[in-house]
Amino acid sequence: MGSAASAADDINALEIHHWYRKFMKECPSGQLSLHEFKGLLGLHGMNPEATKYIEQVFSTFDMNKDGFIDFLEFIAAINLVLRGKIDQKLKWYFKLYDADGNGSIDRKELLSIITAVQAINGHQGMSPEEFTTLLFTKIDVNGDGELTLEEFIGGIEKDPDLLELISKSFDLSNVLKTIQNGRRRSMP
Repeated sequence: MGSAASAADDINALEIHHWYRKFMKECPSGQLSLHEFKGLLGLHGMNPEATKYIEQVFSTFDMNKDGFIDFLEFIAAINLVLRGKIDQKLKWYFKLYDADGNGSIDRKELLSIITAVQAINGHQGMSPEEFTTLLFTKIDVNGDGELTLEEFIGGIEKDPDLLELISKSFDLSNVLKTIQNGRRRSMP
C-alpha cells in the first residue's frame, strides 16, 4: 500500500481532486470491479484474447488483489501512465507479460499478451509471432527461452527501437482519456 501512496504524491492536489470526482462519478462505491472497468472502457463482448489482456491489465492495477481497483490504486495507475519513469513502466510491462506470476516471461506468455494487445489496439505492423521472436532474439541473453526482469529491463533499455515499439504497444493514455471524458457510448 505504501507504493500506491508514494505514487499518489507525484500528482498535485488539484489533479487528485479532479480524478477523485471522475472516479466517484463513474464508481460511487469507491471500488471499481472488473465488470465496471470493462464497461467504463466500452470493452464488453471482446474476443477471448482481448478479454484476457483487459483482465491482466486490471489485475496489475489491483495491487492488493482484492478484486477491485480502489482510488489509491487508480491514482497510482494514472501516475504510472502519465509520469512514470521508463524503468517503472518496464517493470509494469514485465508484470503484465508475466501472466502466471512466476518471475519470468516465456514465449507463450509474450505471444498471448501481444496477440491480445493487437486484438484491442489493431495490428502494429508486426505479427505477434514476429514481435515475440524479435524480443527473445534481442534480449534473451542466456538463451533459456525465458526472460527475467533483469534481462527484460536491461535489454529494452539498451535498444531504443524495442523501447519505442513496446511503449507504443502499451500506451494507456487512451484509457485515461476515456475515463476523463466519461463512459464510452455502447455501440447498438
